[in-house]
Amino acid sequence: MSLRICRNVTVLEVSPVGQSKRPDEFYEIRLSLPDWDGWKPGQFVMVRPVSWELDLLWARPFSISSVDNESVTIFIQKVGRGTARMARLAPGDQVALWGPLGNSFAMEPDTPTLLLAGGIGIAPFRGYVEHHPHPENLRLFLAHRLPVECYPFGLLSARVDSRCMLEAQPCDLDLIIAAMRAQIAEYAALGGLVLACGPTPFMRTVQTFAAEFGARAQVSLENRMACGVGACLGCVTRDGEGHHVQVCTRGPIFWSDKVQL
Repeated sequence: MSLRICRNVTVLEVSPVGQSKRPDEFYEIRLSLPDWDGWKPGQFVMVRPVSWELDLLWARPFSISSVDNESVTIFIQKVGRGTARMARLAPGDQVALWGPLGNSFAMEPDTPTLLLAGGIGIAPFRGYVEHHPHPENLRLFLAHRLPVECYPFGLLSARVDSRCMLEAQPCDLDLIIAAMRAQIAEYAALGGLVLACGPTPFMRTVQTFAAEFGARAQVSLENRMACGVGACLGCVTRDGEGHHVQVCTRGPIFWSDKVQL
């Protein structure tokens, strides 16, 4: 994918997710659609509100959650100064956006495909499910620490076979890991595809079980990024041969046996 030009787009809507449980944690932000010539599920955008001026210098990376004829939607969790200020955006505000960036998840319409999401790692799977020609071949598994209403799980569970598990107590983690291991083993035996997105410990678990059972698996990394185009080197990781590579341009998605976590 060639580099995309940065352009200003308009905020159309900012909606809290899971308002009855966590009214200030998760938001969907819908932006006016740039003049893209296409995008693929798993790609991301860099976003920087114009109102930040010189107060916050770096843009923030977000998975593309969904795209329609008028807008592009991102799903954010308020975890720092940048995302806190993005949650206060209002319709009509302008943001600088560049993308779509990075590579995309493999999509094999006739292959059984397991989607493994760790918390906010569910974001890119909304677009994946919406654009998959045979969603009956998909299964979604969400592991989460906050109430499931905080995530767009309902939108996906209405379309595909889905299961979620809450990590409310330390003992829950063992149950979640066991469930992941069993599902990866199942899809490996089927010759299926395993796609995962979430925090690094979640990705390491997927990588370990994929190696154990010989599963074809892809992991989407959440490394910190500042530019999104390979210049700042802030997101560097090591590939399977130990070479340094930029996650923003060589990823963010890697085959699990081709990256060191």
